[in-house]
Amino acid sequence: MYDVIIIGAGVCGAAVARELSRYQAKVCVMEKEEDVCCGTSKANSAIVHAGYDAVTGSLKAKLNVRGNEMMGELSKELDFPFERNGSLVLCFNEDEMPNLQELYDRGVANGVKELRILSKEEVLRMEPNVTDDVYAALYAPTGGIVCPFGLNIALAENACANGVEFHFNTEVTEIRKVDEGYELQTNKGAFQTKYVVNAAGVYADKFHNMVSGNKIHITARRGDYCLLDKEAGKHVSKTIFALPGKLGKGILVTPTIHGNLLIGPTAVNVEDKEGVNTTAEGLAQVIEKAGMSVHNIPTRQVITSFAGLRAHEDGDDFIIGEVEDAKGFIDCAGIESPGIASSPAIGEMAAEILKEKMGLKKKDNFISARQGIKNPNTLSKEERNALIKENPAYGNIICRCEMITEGEIIDAIRRPLGAKSLDGVKRRTRAGMGRCQSGFCSPRTMEILARECDMSMFDITKSGGESKLVVGTNKDTV
Repeated sequence: MYDVIIIGAGVCGAAVARELSRYQAKVCVMEKEEDVCCGTSKANSAIVHAGYDAVTGSLKAKLNVRGNEMMGELSKELDFPFERNGSLVLCFNEDEMPNLQELYDRGVANGVKELRILSKEEVLRMEPNVTDDVYAALYAPTGGIVCPFGLNIALAENACANGVEFHFNTEVTEIRKVDEGYELQTNKGAFQTKYVVNAAGVYADKFHNMVSGNKIHITARRGDYCLLDKEAGKHVSKTIFALPGKLGKGILVTPTIHGNLLIGPTAVNVEDKEGVNTTAEGLAQVIEKAGMSVHNIPTRQVITSFAGLRAHEDGDDFIIGEVEDAKGFIDCAGIESPGIASSPAIGEMAAEILKEKMGLKKKDNFISARQGIKNPNTLSKEERNALIKENPAYGNIICRCEMITEGEIIDAIRRPLGAKSLDGVKRRTRAGMGRCQSGFCSPRTMEILARECDMSMFDITKSGGESKLVVGTNKDTV
């Protein structure tokens, strides 16, 4: 019997877990994939929105602004990359100015600080590669960029360090009310809990509808992206948006926290909640519309493309709170943009609800800080040499594109909730995220995984499940 079971180890599930780990409670997270950060949280724009876009008074607006405020201190506590690079929303003619002014007024009403409307000349001085067709722009200095993997993994690791259990490859198939709470049927048996937190992303409606007569409906909204090489990373310094439309914030152009350039996403409603395939039409649209905001984007330097799914609920707002006709069942549903920015505040809100309902008491020994993977590239020459002398694995470069060492990969595997797959190593260290997209480093990374996890190369996967990388009949040769 658990006090709380959280369904989903994405950024919101991990944020709730981390906040609950402050209290004296038996908490676990159930995740159907083999790792944290395997759904929406791994494939998104990685933007910490300022908070001017959401309707005033909505949960999106309140939690976006609060989450943005929390992100700086959280990044220091949990040691993940975050930068307030600021954002610009462009308008291209005088007729669009009322829409830009409306966005400004909404941002002020939402509590966003330091907003300004810039003239064409001010915009071009700030961002010379913005198209000359720009007429004006809304400037939000508090907007930022983050590593979504780093944020998700840091929250989960810190929750784990504070006693939260994580059950991977554990798919919840049915939820039913029992006398003391809920029973969750999974592919690994039944689990009982007093409270449930539903942070299941695009599947949150499925679990909500198992326990409630007040049905919700979530649409999977696919977004295609192109990621460009680091040589293109300084093409813009701010996150560049066009004025938002009915399906979202449109195609953006932004530097990433690691120095690449990212363009996208599209917004296409799809039936398949696993439908993360890109399309030629979608990628062409990304390139075309990005070029309408920023000129001379070096699209020949695209190193990969990908797609992610946003969980769009029909009510067009986050759903966070206890379900009216299912006491003890807490929804964190409909979490689409600005979900990454809002996630720390979503965790805070959900934990506060449970604290009040359960009468939770704070721990005396809560561990608030977490140390990330040691990166030799951030050290001085003297510090780096000392580290290599102490542990020679930090002198052995495995991924040449990103300059990732064997020591970092070993740390990624051995640490709490460590990597068990090639993608798990990639998300923690960036080994394989560079120009060659793991074309050269994957065999060596697999060798390290096999050694550290004591398993055959035949059993190593790209991302869990059946995504095995080595096939054949003579296993003795590998």
